[in-house]
Amino acid sequence: MKINKFKLEEFFAKYEFNVKYSLCSSDCETFSVKELLALDKKYRNDLLTLRLGYTESFGNPLLREEIAKLYEGHNKDDILVFSGAEEAIFIFMNVLLDTNESVIVQFPAYQSLFEIAHAIGVRTALWKMIEDVEWDIDLEKLKREISSNTKCIVINFPHNPTGFLPTKDQFKEIYKIAQENRLYVLSDEVYRFLEFQEEYRLQGMSEIYDKGISLGVMSKAFGLAGLRIGWIATKDKTLLKELASFKNYTTICNSALSELFAIIALRNKDFILERNLEIIKENLDLLDSFFNKYSSIFSWSKPKAGSIAFPKILIDRNIEDICIELIKQKNVLLMPATKYDYDDKHFRIGFGRKNMRKALEKFEEFVKENLI
Repeated sequence: MKINKFKLEEFFAKYEFNVKYSLCSSDCETFSVKELLALDKKYRNDLLTLRLGYTESFGNPLLREEIAKLYEGHNKDDILVFSGAEEAIFIFMNVLLDTNESVIVQFPAYQSLFEIAHAIGVRTALWKMIEDVEWDIDLEKLKREISSNTKCIVINFPHNPTGFLPTKDQFKEIYKIAQENRLYVLSDEVYRFLEFQEEYRLQGMSEIYDKGISLGVMSKAFGLAGLRIGWIATKDKTLLKELASFKNYTTICNSALSELFAIIALRNKDFILERNLEIIKENLDLLDSFFNKYSSIFSWSKPKAGSIAFPKILIDRNIEDICIELIKQKNVLLMPATKYDYDDKHFRIGFGRKNMRKALEKFEEFVKENLI
């Protein structure tokens, strides 16, 4: 397989660990090992007695039980654990799709959601969101994109990078469209549980549709990206077995240590999510004030969920050039929309970290010195 470079991840590899402030991180504030173990002292002994041998290919049964609790009507046999969400996406695309088929992908999107299918030789149709209507979705356009060889619809809610969240009726309509055409739905739900109002939380696609696949991860809402633990939830047992079989050619099994920490986190998920949402809401207030103050320079569509948003610069400047200048002058990282194959005006901003206030202050200094 020949595949295009992953623009976003290569940009991060170059800059993320060489700047003082990341103002575009998509994950929430993380925990130290000490902080995680402090959630319940009994886990310290579990850690010290953990055997560091091979683990079960499907994932630790206790971990799968905790993941299953995130989805109504699921049990551990509906869960397959991976080394991060990226492995899950890669394996899913390779198992499900053939070169004579097509896939519809919501856009803009995390690159692997369409690039892997493209590399396999599958036709990828981009279902573009409506930028001028707060990134809303056009369900009639989705219907028009379906052809006789369409195999799967790929969606992402809460959305990366816009923070858009559809209504529950819109979400159910996607499921109905897929059901009528017997299409699979890969639902990237890695920002689920970061809804600013809990009543707007969507069901997992795997909860409502027999060909629905819910993608989850410990990285985003739980702030534990270093664990490299992701999963797929689905009622399609045949598909799960095929995915597990392909996994024998990638990681085979997961880190025993990471699985234990993931179990600890999920058993304390209410505390973790409440803390992360508090950080997000406080930071969103700061961003509202900032973009209101500089409304002649930026267009701000306030996100509905998640830990990232996708503002637009209104002046006649290239956003990638601005991002590079910002790194050089203020040691602050923003993600230009060019890394999403979108345009040269938007940028991704992240608000899940405790140090966002300071990063935003440095960004404001840059704006005053360079953009006014």
